[in-house]
Amino acid sequence: MKKWIIGAALLVFTSLSVAAQEGKRTPPSPEERAQKMTERMAEKLSLSEAQKTEIYSINLENAKKRQEEMEAKKAESADRRAEMKAQDERIKQVLTEEQRKAWEELKEENRGRRRPEGQIHDRSEIRRGPRGVN
Repeated sequence: MKKWIIGAALLVFTSLSVAAQEGKRTPPSPEERAQKMTERMAEKLSLSEAQKTEIYSINLENAKKRQEEMEAKKAESADRRAEMKAQDERIKQVLTEEQRKAWEELKEENRGRRRPEGQIHDRSEIRRGPRGVN
């Protein structure tokens, strides 16, 4: 029994340390992504050096564009959160204490209805009209 408990504890600690390390990874730079993609393509497609150089520049251009788009989305998301927080504060100023509690409960209820981030909908949940038209 003691061995089982010790084994389970070691397993838990190992899992926690791995999870902690995963959270500290930094995303690759556009240059790193372009280099990796170019290397992969060169390996699979037997590219010449001239092709590698040209493909790298194309991949780098695309990776930089994607990086800018991701940063813009993050900024937009942060702005949206700030606006929502400001709106929530303004609403709270208008409500009575009892209404604020009911408002918080209503918001919690609505949070429970949302899907976890990144979860894709189940196709069976999509309502379809005639001939598959929504």
